[in-house]
Amino acid sequence: MFKTVVLFSIVGFSLISFIPLGLVSFLLSLFGLGRPMRFIVYKTAQAWSRFLIWGTGCSLSAEGMEHIPRKGRLCIAANHQSIFDILLALALAGRPLGFIAKKELALIPLLNIWILLLGGLFIDRKNTRRALTTINKGIERIRKGDAMIVFPEGTRSKGRGLLPFKPGSLKLATRAGALVVPMAIAGSYDVFEKTYRVRAAPVRVVFSPAIDTAALSAEGRKRNLADQVCRVIAEALGEKLPDAPDGALADKKAPPDL
Repeated sequence: MFKTVVLFSIVGFSLISFIPLGLVSFLLSLFGLGRPMRFIVYKTAQAWSRFLIWGTGCSLSAEGMEHIPRKGRLCIAANHQSIFDILLALALAGRPLGFIAKKELALIPLLNIWILLLGGLFIDRKNTRRALTTINKGIERIRKGDAMIVFPEGTRSKGRGLLPFKPGSLKLATRAGALVVPMAIAGSYDVFEKTYRVRAAPVRVVFSPAIDTAALSAEGRKRNLADQVCRVIAEALGEKLPDAPDGALADKKAPPDL
């Protein structure tokens, strides 16, 4: 419990202490310096994430980081076990990385500012028109050469194993003609959310070779890509998926594509 209190205190203090950097970044972005300032913000967030990961005491094993291109259109597609996954992505990606967060996080002071500064976007999944606007903003950012991470399961699995991917979950990548790098995460749920106390659990992350969505057929982008990424992640996790035709692994109960 002591470690949990200390780490959460550090998180709160650091979010407050970095406010001046955030304000400077925002002001300079108004004068056309948004990209270099975003890189500085990312390097700060990367160091912060690595420190927090070290503070948990978990043993982190990371493989395949050479598969992450340092430039160009990129979408990292990861399974989502816990809130710890964002720290792992920031620590290991090696380049600025935005993500789409649920709209409720926009109401959390300080955290909302840092999500925006890192290139994140807030989505209202209950409002199709607003959600589509958010998706289009993400697509445009990737087209400009930025990188974003998506969690195709749509929610945290919380130790339940790999969940079905949502239909249209990789539309950010396919409509932007981006590379997709599958990211498999194992053990992150055990670090905190399993007991709601910080534990020194083993965590393993595997980045697989990139998939070029621009080289896929329209049918491949629509039906096969999500299944392909799902199977790559499942293999890295050592999970067995059912034999099924292309497109059959998607969550049929999910809302239609945005």
